[in-house]
Amino acid sequence: MHNPCAIIPVYNHETAITTVVDALLAQGLPCILVDDASTPACAKVLDQLALRDNTHLIRLTVNQGKGGAVMTGFREAARLGFSHALQVDADGQHDLADVAAFIEQSRAHPEAVICGYPLYDASVPKGRLYARYLTHVMVWINTLSLQIRDSMCGFRVYPLPPTLALISSAKIGKRMDFDSDILVRLAWRNLPMQWLQTKVHYPLDGVSHFRLFHDNVLISSMHTRLFFGMLLRAPVILWRRWRT
Repeated sequence: MHNPCAIIPVYNHETAITTVVDALLAQGLPCILVDDASTPACAKVLDQLALRDNTHLIRLTVNQGKGGAVMTGFREAARLGFSHALQVDADGQHDLADVAAFIEQSRAHPEAVICGYPLYDASVPKGRLYARYLTHVMVWINTLSLQIRDSMCGFRVYPLPPTLALISSAKIGKRMDFDSDILVRLAWRNLPMQWLQTKVHYPLDGVSHFRLFHDNVLISSMHTRLFFGMLLRAPVILWRRWRT
């Protein structure tokens, strides 16, 4: 069974979120909005969107961070009977013209995570663009592989059963460390991954919640934890590679 939906974590993106939901619903993809303790102005917009067909709203009373909101969305998607979830940012940075290609690839490879490989335009902050390369190297070290082309692009389709099994048994980063953390841990579990290039622009509503110092410290801490986790798993990872 392949029954996909979109999960959109929302934190004060009242300007862009309607455009994002419109684009997803127009392509026949049900939406799960996760209000991550937004302001009343944003909450009001989300309440209006939740009146639409195929649109579901979950409201968190305490801010959980992007990852915490997405994982809440995963659980709700499974409860509603969906098999796969397309993670989409609420700020409009993802090219939603690519949704059909991602869903088609997921349908062809239902056991795989379908991952976006970003093609940036001139709107990307140069500091963040260059910093990504350090994360690329750390992810390659922590997986003992070049399999993961980009771990920070959050535009991807997850098969829900193995994803829920992971988040129920491991402590995954809840904030800006989420996208890399979960992908490395899924790679440790040998979950297949497919890669599609997709355009990314920053952001439609001009709102970014990335905190330069705090989130970089958080991401560095995540890489350190993953490194020691890799050392424990290295024999299994290398044995699996030798077998294939």
